Amino acid sequence: MSNAHKLVIIGSGPAGWTAAIYAARAQLDPIVYCGVPKQDPGPVLPGGQLMLTTEVENYPGFEHGIEGPEMMERFRKQAERFGTKVLEHDVERCEFSSDPAHKPHALHIDDGKVVHAHSVIIATGATANWLNLPNEMRLARSGGGVSACAVCDGALPAYRNQPLAVVGGGDTAMEEASYLTKFGSVVYVIHRRDSLRASKIMQQRFLSRPNAKVLWNKVVIDVLGDAKISGLLLEDTVTGERSTLDVKGLFIAIGHTPATKFIKNTGLKFTDKGYIDLPTRTSYTNLPGVFAAGDVADADYRQAVTAAGMGCTAALDAERWLAGAGMH
Repeated sequence: MSNAHKLVIIGSGPAGWTAAIYAARAQLDPIVYCGVPKQDPGPVLPGGQLMLTTEVENYPGFEHGIEGPEMMERFRKQAERFGTKVLEHDVERCEFSSDPAHKPHALHIDDGKVVHAHSVIIATGATANWLNLPNEMRLARSGGGVSACAVCDGALPAYRNQPLAVVGGGDTAMEEASYLTKFGSVVYVIHRRDSLRASKIMQQRFLSRPNAKVLWNKVVIDVLGDAKISGLLLEDTVTGERSTLDVKGLFIAIGHTPATKFIKNTGLKFTDKGYIDLPTRTSYTNLPGVFAAGDVADADYRQAVTAAGMGCTAALDAERWLAGAGMH
């Protein structure tokens, strides 16, 4: 098909923009569908989870840190500098081809158009699961002390020697809470039941810290504070009694949901956690000419720098695949 693109990249976080930079410099003429803002149910923004991060201190090259949205804007401008075409639309549905070299993949766009591409990189990320309390979301967006990534934000000066809270009871919550014990004066794990789901070793790692505490049978029903978080309103799941807890940071660790709704029932393989399955250390999926990068295929690390690395891998893999198919 003569009007088919060589490469379409779906998603605009660190993985998508890095893939675009590499692909554009390789003269693949990439198109990036960066998405549109939406509530799903929490905020989903073009640029990914970094759009909800105020200060990024752990990405190499920014010795004094950088605001998450500014970083993504720089990534975008770098991609555009090399000729990447960016379209602010959602891809709503995909029809992947078994022979995309001769019959390209068909991508259904939110404006009613159908775009064809010989290769596709899926870099739509994963969204944190939130409690969906109004003040929680407001403070998360404004950098007011609510976060969904302790490894990303926990070392910031605002949290040092302060009381902190983690909501969750699985391995991720224990890992996040254990990390925070390095910085917080006390770290509370708030759990709705009387036992944790986390593995015994992960529980012990947290509970062995002198500043670790678990609040059993509790749920957060409100986040207190105006410009910055000042505390939490808790409710006992057994008695219904309400209480307040003074904290200066709240970390939500109740899982992530990969953004894969638009590629369900396409023949693409997923892991048991719902992430795109990458069976090797490449970006190749089980479908020809379809690659994945970043948090949409990474249930373990979910860092900007690892996502960017996967974006690089995906662009190189796509270039090699196109060359092998005689299209580059």
